[in-house]
Amino acid sequence: MASGQLSREEALACSGYRHACHVMLYSDTKTQLFGKIPIRHIVLMQMRYDGLLGFPGGLVNPSKETLEAGLTRELLEEVGVAVPVSEEDLVASRYAPAPFVFSSSSSPYRLITHFYVKKMEEEQIREVERAAVSTATDHGLEVLGMVRVPLYTTKSKGGLGSFLTHSFIGNSRSQLVDSVLRLNMVSAEEMHRALTHSLKIYSHTAGDLRAALALTEAPRKPR
Repeated sequence: MASGQLSREEALACSGYRHACHVMLYSDTKTQLFGKIPIRHIVLMQMRYDGLLGFPGGLVNPSKETLEAGLTRELLEEVGVAVPVSEEDLVASRYAPAPFVFSSSSSPYRLITHFYVKKMEEEQIREVERAAVSTATDHGLEVLGMVRVPLYTTKSKGGLGSFLTHSFIGNSRSQLVDSVLRLNMVSAEEMHRALTHSLKIYSHTAGDLRAALALTEAPRKPR
């Protein structure tokens, strides 16, 4: 078993830990970008309140609800649809690498994360997207919007490589990469090229950030 990974039973038997469940919702699609580039799959992530990308879900209390019931409850709050999730959708349970802090007002605590992957029909995915901006109670609060992961690469090298340069919460980026590879949504070669391009973009972005930081230090004339 991979380092830090647990079985569902082992995870639930741990004392002194809190539990968080998140899910990757996805579907196949025949649509094309600009009528030329096959999109192939729709994978949903979300922009969180802290500006980081992650998967929908949140903290659950196994003493009061099952992991899956807690995740379904979180989905209702965050995406506006109580998507049913089963034990069969569970991909991995593992220790979070460091004490977790939910907000500036909370104390660090030990955390076990449970990651699920659920395939849906394309229209069900569209329903989630519609509900996320119309009926989800957390929209505009804990969740700033749903996003689709571009699993393609354009001629200008935009798409997956650019998307992977964004900031992700915890190990969400690794969960995304591992899942799309395991489900053969992209080939290992495609992913390697995308990540190589991401590193190049990251280096350029670091320079942009330093330039932006310099603007805050430059003297300004009063208006």
